[in-house]
Amino acid sequence: MLSNTEENLPYIWYKKENDERNLQEIIKDEIDIILKLIHTNGAILFRGYDIDNEISLEKCTSNFPGDSLDYIGGNSPRTKLHNKVYTSTEHPSESFISLHNELSYASNWPKFLFFSCSIPSHIGGSTVIADSRKIYNDLSEKLLNEFKNKGVKYIRNLNNGIGAGVSWQKTFETNNKYEVEEHCKLNQINIKWLNNNNLQLIQNRQAVLQHDISKDWVWFNQADQFHPSTNPPEIYEALMDFYEDDVFSMPQYVCFGDGSLIPLEYFDEIREVTKKHSVYFKWNKGDLLILDNILIAHGREPFQGERKILVSML
Repeated sequence: MLSNTEENLPYIWYKKENDERNLQEIIKDEIDIILKLIHTNGAILFRGYDIDNEISLEKCTSNFPGDSLDYIGGNSPRTKLHNKVYTSTEHPSESFISLHNELSYASNWPKFLFFSCSIPSHIGGSTVIADSRKIYNDLSEKLLNEFKNKGVKYIRNLNNGIGAGVSWQKTFETNNKYEVEEHCKLNQINIKWLNNNNLQLIQNRQAVLQHDISKDWVWFNQADQFHPSTNPPEIYEALMDFYEDDVFSMPQYVCFGDGSLIPLEYFDEIREVTKKHSVYFKWNKGDLLILDNILIAHGREPFQGERKILVSML
């Protein structure tokens, strides 16, 4: 089921034959043990409990400390299914989704992610996870210091429903510009309304973070995912040719917090270190994966056929 050499990631909690409790009851009864495991290991996979739809997933999250979060302002294409349960992503199946900590480009991010498997893919589609502490510890001192000192600036250009990228209406789950402006003001997002009613977002954020419980330092940003070099070479070259005169007008882009460009070799190093610590695992229908979003980065490999993974955030 698991590949790569990272030991005990995720920690697997199998359903016991003599335990008649459902997973919601187990989470409620064993919450102290579960939280300790998550804050130590970073990830728990519950197997054999049939958490395969939005209702059962919501019941599990309701027994966890904290309030469920919306995905307002997020950059991944998703569909809201029920209350605050979403599809995990609707990126094309042929795309590899690079590893990242959810909403690390935002002013507030979820502490915990809950992924459940409704339909596992038969070819590919493994979820990929990596320990952000190990990524932090393996990056070169030069790279780490520059990111620490300068931080990261994320640029997103959202359309009005027509054009490349995603719309601001879908991103903010509203057609009301005032609501968008208020959300951005509350979440330290600088905005600029452009021609054709398009919207530019600029977010200056940290590159590393200290976990509030374990006190471990982690690599905590999505710089490599926002940079066009995350795409296959032919797409990257096409994007750079098209936006040669103004890379900041791409659907999304990233630079250092002071506006200076991030060297391409830094992205190569980040991806190499992340790949070194990546663990792939295939889903079984009904699996529930809980991640500490600060300690663990996640991604997805390409797949063929049908695949449906649900997500809720706390």
